[in-house]
Amino acid sequence: MQTHPTKILVASLAAFFWAQNAHAKTPEQRGFEVYQHVCSTCHSMDHVRFQDLHSLGISVDDIKAYAASKQIPDGLDDDGEPKTRPGKPNDVIGSPYPSPSMGRMANHGILPPDFSRIALTHPGGAAWIEHMLQSFTTSPDKNIHVPLGAYQNTATKLGYIMMPPPLHENGVHYTDGTKATVPQMAQDVAAFLDATAHPHQTSRKNIGWGILVYLAIMTLLTAVLKRRVWR
Repeated sequence: MQTHPTKILVASLAAFFWAQNAHAKTPEQRGFEVYQHVCSTCHSMDHVRFQDLHSLGISVDDIKAYAASKQIPDGLDDDGEPKTRPGKPNDVIGSPYPSPSMGRMANHGILPPDFSRIALTHPGGAAWIEHMLQSFTTSPDKNIHVPLGAYQNTATKLGYIMMPPPLHENGVHYTDGTKATVPQMAQDVAAFLDATAHPHQTSRKNIGWGILVYLAIMTLLTAVLKRRVWR
């Protein structure tokens, strides 16, 4: 007994929609979890708004909760002291430091770079970021002088970097159950930073998926109508 093509198409569409709504997350979504729990303690995102995360498939409720967990500068109080308020979705994610000078004080005089477009502006882009995060080493190299407070990293031109190794095995609890190995986290956060650096790229991907779904539905309808007409 042969299976009718229409049934096969319906089954394929059902599988597609199930996959889209399953608990498994995309690399970009897992990468956001890495940024949220690791990178955001030092690195700003001054050109990305909380609501921009929705294009990565992050829910509105999760965005609201994340925004509300951040304190946003809100002018001065009646005594002339700086005041803050909980973040809103249309606020920029911003910096973990009240000012650039405080950011430098906390990092040996060097302000950690903003992550908004780093995958676009840094040579090598997301691929370099993924590689660099896995290139920390404690094996001494007599040809490299590592200054006090720096960390040896074979992916950099100088052979060292001022940032300590940020990723550690199981350092993040992925909500979809993915094992948080260093290579996995490096790949995911690089994908997230690539997406935030190319915001329209994600929109184009979503449009592409929408077109594919539309074409699949139209093919299904055409097959059903053709079957009825030729009965």
